[in-house]
Amino acid sequence: MSISAEFISQCRVLGMHSKASVFSVVLFLAAIALPAQAQNELQTSTNSPDSFSVSGSERFLQTADTGKFALIITGAAASPEIRQRFRGWTSQLDEILQRDYDYSADHVRILLDDGDNVGGLGARVAAASTADAIEEHLRDWQSDMTAGDLLSVFMIGHGAATFGDAKFNNVGPDMTGDELALWLEPYQEQDIVLFNMTNAGFEFARALSAPGRIVISATRSSAERFDPIFPRYLLAGLEGRQADLDRNEQVSILELFNFASSQVAAWYDEQGRLPTEHAVLDDTGDGLFSLNPGVEESDGLLAEVAYLNILTPDPDKQSPQAPAMLAEVQALERQVILLRNQKANYLEAEYWRQMEDLLIALARTTEAYHDLP
Repeated sequence: MSISAEFISQCRVLGMHSKASVFSVVLFLAAIALPAQAQNELQTSTNSPDSFSVSGSERFLQTADTGKFALIITGAAASPEIRQRFRGWTSQLDEILQRDYDYSADHVRILLDDGDNVGGLGARVAAASTADAIEEHLRDWQSDMTAGDLLSVFMIGHGAATFGDAKFNNVGPDMTGDELALWLEPYQEQDIVLFNMTNAGFEFARALSAPGRIVISATRSSAERFDPIFPRYLLAGLEGRQADLDRNEQVSILELFNFASSQVAAWYDEQGRLPTEHAVLDDTGDGLFSLNPGVEESDGLLAEVAYLNILTPDPDKQSPQAPAMLAEVQALERQVILLRNQKANYLEAEYWRQMEDLLIALARTTEAYHDLP
């Protein structure tokens, strides 16, 4: 039997709605391009969306009730000029998370160098970024979160690493990766993403690696000691959701990482300089980071289904069903990604049968969402 007419019809529906992600349409095109033998093995399914059971981590499973929190830690600066740059990045990140990702102001907490003379950020700075303050705020904030909420930790500043002893430069005693890992241990029921955007920060980042956690380091070794430009391009990717490469109106951690990394590489190429930084990502908890995470690597599969933004229906949707239905759309998109990433574990005919089921359900649910008042 060839690919079902319903499959083709419903996938066309996907292309008619802005909420439909491009990757879904691409997968549809890949399906119709299958060799004839594989197409003949496809079976039309009558499964409902509730019957899908693609295996995968339950981490970063976003619902309409998932809370998103961000802790911005901006450390001590080596000069007034660098201090101003760090503060500019901090202010920009705070603004972007609230404006473009729907974070409430009280869900973005800023700890900034010595906490004094912070200019326009005064009303937003919770405390200085001392090691004691970081520990205190992480301890107190955890009680405000429920299971399944997301905590993103953004670290802006300088790093140092000597003889395997990696630190983040705080005002006062410097914080080690082991210390931050210890303070994050109570967050067993929350999802965590850590962005260590310092120089010489790899060993620090590696100490934070844990199952079900996504860790990004702007550098891949302690030898990369120059201040990275990675934060600049991470912010560019966040701004207006520019890193949303599949155009599903969400920015995954993998999309953000790939956007920033590619922009950093392009900058060094344009300058005719050898790169002095190489960002890496780990989301398997093994402490082995990847330069190019994705389908061909062990790292990147969790980061692809982890999103920074709050799940928010379109402003014109007044129906009380809209949040839950939008969450269902994303859950089905997540299932498509998980199935695609596990293709090697399936017989080809079974893989494409399940993919057809999922894409039909995704198209139906997307259409139902857009039909809501």
